[in-house]
Amino acid sequence: MSRKIIIFDTTLRDGEQSPGANMNVEEKLQVAQQLARLNVDIIEAGFPASSPGDFEAVKAVAETIKGPAIAALARCRDSDIDAAGEALKGAKKPVIHTFIATSDVHVEKKLRKTREEVLEMAVNAVKRAKRYTDYVEFSPEDAARTGFEYLCQVVEAVIDAGATTVNIPDTVGYAIPSQWGAMIRKLIETVPNIHKAIVSVHCHNDLGLAVANSLAAVEAGAGQVECTINGIGERAGNAAMEEVVMALKTRKDYFNVEVDINTKEFYRASRLVSDVTGFTVQPNKAIVGRNAFAHEAGIHQDGVLKERTTYEIMDPADVGWMGSGLVLGRRSGKHAFSKRVQELGFELTPEELDKAFERFKIIADKKKEVYDEDIEAIVADEVYAIPTKYQLVYMNVMTSLNGVPTATIKLKTDDGKELTDAGIGVGSVDAVYKTIDKLVDAEYKLADFVVKSVTGGTDALGEVTVKLETPDGRVYTGRGASLDIVEASAKAYINAINKLVYYQSRRASQLTNQ
Repeated sequence: MSRKIIIFDTTLRDGEQSPGANMNVEEKLQVAQQLARLNVDIIEAGFPASSPGDFEAVKAVAETIKGPAIAALARCRDSDIDAAGEALKGAKKPVIHTFIATSDVHVEKKLRKTREEVLEMAVNAVKRAKRYTDYVEFSPEDAARTGFEYLCQVVEAVIDAGATTVNIPDTVGYAIPSQWGAMIRKLIETVPNIHKAIVSVHCHNDLGLAVANSLAAVEAGAGQVECTINGIGERAGNAAMEEVVMALKTRKDYFNVEVDINTKEFYRASRLVSDVTGFTVQPNKAIVGRNAFAHEAGIHQDGVLKERTTYEIMDPADVGWMGSGLVLGRRSGKHAFSKRVQELGFELTPEELDKAFERFKIIADKKKEVYDEDIEAIVADEVYAIPTKYQLVYMNVMTSLNGVPTATIKLKTDDGKELTDAGIGVGSVDAVYKTIDKLVDAEYKLADFVVKSVTGGTDALGEVTVKLETPDGRVYTGRGASLDIVEASAKAYINAINKLVYYQSRRASQLTNQ
């Protein structure tokens, strides 16, 4: 009988630690809801003791998300354990994940403690965590570089203390698959009480081996894999969930294991995480990249047309991927548009569909071919938005080879006021942004600005992602799409400003009502 592999998602915790991948509470909730649709077993929502924002995010996810277990990270410190327990109060199945480094370099150089002291801290942390929940996971950080005898000693001790999962992390991506698999197998064979706990792995991608190491561990007997959507995470990232899961499902003949993931939600999850973090998915990314199921070579195309399995080992539909092709144009009606939106995985209300279709008609009148990526950008730009404090009404931008770029902007506020001003900048977008700054009543600075072409050609829909940072360190991501890149830039900027204003107002209201 096939054994089940538990999928532990850490997109909201380790994934968010990627430089520039900051998510606010509302965005974390949005991603958590998608993870629930994926049917992951455990969602690691954050590190409550690290900041008030992370505590708030874990608490919100624990109280809102139904289905998956909700985990919170904690160092082997009483205050961390207590913060995790408090944040998880609303979870139906709370998991406290506590960790401490066990490799000699970490113990001696970072912690400045002895092995005996570290072992005692690990045991005490697990015992304290058991006061809050029956489900406690322990990780010996940098296990790949930890002496094997000491690693076994720590694992045995924390299981005796009550740990229900022992997670073996390759924290710095040092392991090689054959070596890692052998170590996991030997650990399972050596630790006498290992049967009382689930053996998990958490692999980093510094050498590009995170997925390979995770699969080697499963083959060796591990029962849980920790991973993230799109493989985001510290440095080079984590094992990509979509790659691990599809490898296990596609090669079930080899691994003989089961996973309960709703794989048809992978593409939507990938797109959402990309949109929220502003991290673009590379075209040749396995499973969810734009070219993952594209065939350029004539021999490949001929083979696929005759029999899909000649060059495709997975059905694109199984991961929610409908392919990228010419589907709609200016003569396409609302019914065809609605059908394509549904096929791409979006669930829109009649009002949202009307709004998206109106934008589609404008785009279709201006460009001959409308692709799936264009439709996704339209939906993200027009539908998935928060209430607007500021709306772009008018924009006139002037630039020339030797002239001074200028912008005239008119905004309309939600109470009907019209704000108009003009400004200059070192370029067209800079002029637009500096002018908007004069009209908006908020404090922020531009932290990131990314432009990408949604499809090819000079008539491509351009998509701009911006990140604004407030004085308190919160980051707000805005997106905008248009056939004109300056217009897309303005829309993305205002989208981020509207998020900033809305969420600040909401937090202030919540504090007032407490």
